[in-house]
Amino acid sequence: MEHAQNLPDDVRKQLRRLCHDLSNSLETILQASYLLGKSELEPENKRWVEFIDKASRDAAQVNREIREILRTSR
Repeated sequence: MEHAQNLPDDVRKQLRRLCHDLSNSLETILQASYLLGKSELEPENKRWVEFIDKASRDAAQVNREIREILRTSR
């Protein structure tokens, strides 16, 4: 994305920091959903854990893509 190249350096630096912080939060959610998924849950609750796991994995992928765009826009 050429738009990332137009961003000032301080904005790109701040976005990289935010992506890093987001990664940390997503890792906590992913680990918690993994551990919940290993416990004995009612089928309906198990389904909610699967939703959380899928959404957090999707968000982690988006975060990786943003970081890649910022990395290649130096």
